[in-house]
Amino acid sequence: MASSKNFTEVLIGGKVFTLSGFESEDYLQKVSTYLNHKLEECSSSEGYRKQSAETRSVLLALNIADDYFKAKKQGSSLENDIEEKDKDMYDLKHELISVQIKLENAEKAMDKLKEENKELQMKIVQLETEMKNKRK
Repeated sequence: MASSKNFTEVLIGGKVFTLSGFESEDYLQKVSTYLNHKLEECSSSEGYRKQSAETRSVLLALNIADDYFKAKKQGSSLENDIEEKDKDMYDLKHELISVQIKLENAEKAMDKLKEENKELQMKIVQLETEMKNKRK
């Protein structure tokens, strides 16, 4: 199922352009808004405005590339954080399982000791009864 191509008119640098792409019209508008923001950001510098059109284009491209690489680095950093948290969570799950097994074993041992204690208590009562009977 192929998506249909979207067309939308956008205003970039005071000029109307028709953009087309398989992305949504909202996305295409968002991209043009970003580009306009970068144009305004660069144009606010007097040094930028004094440059030739070719130099301004290169400076604009450098600013966009800078944003791209910073976003890519941030994305990689977030991915690393997620991987580290996933590993920590995996380790904690295994530790939890280990502790649950130890708890179950301790509960079984405690039940066994309670049963032994009960049997010993009964043995004590039996022996005390036998002692009383022998004394009589």
